[in-house]
Amino acid sequence: MSATLGALLHRLEPTWSIEVFERLPRVGQESSDPWNNAGTGHAALCELNYMPEGPDGSLSPAKAIDINEQFQLSRQLWASFVEDGTLPDPKGFISPTPHMTFVWGEENVDYLRRRWELLKDEPLFAGMEYSEDPEVIRGWAPTLIPGRKKSQRIAATRSTDGTDVDFGALTRMLLGSLVRDGAGVHTNTSVIGLKRQSDGLWRLKLRHEVGQNRTEVTARFVFVGGGGGALKLLQKSGIPEAKGFAGFPITGAFLRTDNPELVARHNAKVYGKASVGAPPMSVPHLDTRVVDGEASVLFGPYAGFSPKYLKSGTYLDMFETIKGHNLYPMIRAGLANLDLVGYLMGEVFASREQRLEALREFMPNAKDEDWRLITAGQRVQVMKKDPEKGGVLQFGTEVVTGADGTIAGLLGASPGASTAVHIMLTIFERCFPERMPEWRSTITELIPSFGTKLNADPAAARESIARTARVLRLVEPPVGELHAAGATRATA
Repeated sequence: MSATLGALLHRLEPTWSIEVFERLPRVGQESSDPWNNAGTGHAALCELNYMPEGPDGSLSPAKAIDINEQFQLSRQLWASFVEDGTLPDPKGFISPTPHMTFVWGEENVDYLRRRWELLKDEPLFAGMEYSEDPEVIRGWAPTLIPGRKKSQRIAATRSTDGTDVDFGALTRMLLGSLVRDGAGVHTNTSVIGLKRQSDGLWRLKLRHEVGQNRTEVTARFVFVGGGGGALKLLQKSGIPEAKGFAGFPITGAFLRTDNPELVARHNAKVYGKASVGAPPMSVPHLDTRVVDGEASVLFGPYAGFSPKYLKSGTYLDMFETIKGHNLYPMIRAGLANLDLVGYLMGEVFASREQRLEALREFMPNAKDEDWRLITAGQRVQVMKKDPEKGGVLQFGTEVVTGADGTIAGLLGASPGASTAVHIMLTIFERCFPERMPEWRSTITELIPSFGTKLNADPAAARESIARTARVLRLVEPPVGELHAAGATRATA
């Protein structure tokens, strides 16, 4: 998030000074680290939680379309940054990976078929395939079928426009470009306090973890992009807009295999249906991951509980953020989500065999010896005040901005990094409204669909998807284009 904001701001205002403070020895090691998340370019191609059934069984594609629109903004910016050299070889952070949904059982098959029928004619979902034929599904993802009962009713959808994204690598590339242009990135540096001064500037108190010395800096604008740690800092800022917010941390874990034979037989991100009471980031999925050019397969996530807000945080994190203004919303949200508490208790005490059984629902012939458990990142679900219910648990991201536009922060989890560009544009509109008229042309150069809806224009949707796929090397360009691109780079 911070890297995206910095890269955009630098393009819009190249004379502004930008400083980034990272408490760990390296950037992108918490939520953005590739092993701390599933790397799904969240475009709602396969994630069923973006298209839930209503109480009456009805379905609406509106949220799925909205999420896909947001991801297209990210693809467009990344493509523009590849074209102008801000980002190097895109294969270092993004890989073409089909997105699939796989379900079993009469009700789930009926749901998936109805979902596909609503989406298949939407421009951003063009080309989505549907099948109930085991042999067709075997061709899409060979590991899903062997060992499965022939009598079991199954169905799947597939979108070949899907991607796998290494957000850690992307973060480092974006910040590396900023550093080359004069920005400062300070690792091993914690922000331990921030306060608005009488002159309108923010004073940040910093602790340098190596040497433990402390310094202070001032800034006209502050973005709090500390993942789960953002809530603490927003509370320290004292802005009234942060009052009433609380966080509920959820731990994640994945089963991972690097077995070359298995990895070679599975090239897709395959999402299923969430268990009753499960949070959205716990939807089970069997994922191809590409990190540093090497492919692996993950299954999970398995949820758990820890009061830490970050993997590198402390067990006091959650308790330190409980305040008088958010205690009642926390209680009300907790009472309204007892099914989530029950789900987490079951996950915390699940045995390895139970975890493998969950995997075998997707891959019936999975062998114990091929898989090892890895710890994923912490996710902090937002709890906030609600005028009717007292408090609600929000599954998504929440942008918090000060009334005067000098500070902004981000809370929450899914869809997270995939929609970072949309979130930063939202922050610009809230925090820099007076500058947006002069910024608009540059933003539109970088993100052609800014301010429009691709899904409302089939031709524009096709062109945008094709262009970004070509530039990001999600499809191989014709040989002539490859030679021309090489000549351009050589000249530059």
